[in-house]
Amino acid sequence: MKKRFVVWVVFAAVLFALGMGMPARAWGQDDEGPMAAVKVVVLREANGKPIKNAQVVLHPVNRKGKAKGEIDLKTDENGAASLDGVPYGSIEVQVVAPGFQTFGADYEVKQASVDITVKLKRPGGQYSIYENHDEKKSEEKPQ
Repeated sequence: MKKRFVVWVVFAAVLFALGMGMPARAWGQDDEGPMAAVKVVVLREANGKPIKNAQVVLHPVNRKGKAKGEIDLKTDENGAASLDGVPYGSIEVQVVAPGFQTFGADYEVKQASVDITVKLKRPGGQYSIYENHDEKKSEEKPQ
């Protein structure tokens, strides 16, 4: 019984390892050309400290402007997430972390190494229809 369990664990580990490398290779299958190493560092805007375990999603975009899949990464204790094998061209970067505003921007990959620094903000206050906003408007108006 133990032997069968060990075989299944090894089999699952091999499948997982193969699956983790496939998305990055799939990006490069359509593009014959240079590949880059992309590093994203996620920091708190208020104090510049790194954000651990932030989700970083990379979407390479083809020449027609369509996303060609995605790769999900997590930041380490230094707020960094890296990926080798990103084809040159446009990529969309999205960063999500609990307690912070979601970040999204497009970047151009034109060299062998690309470093991207993202500074996340805390969420802003919500507008409520149940609050009296007339006082705030009168304070904002020039006299």
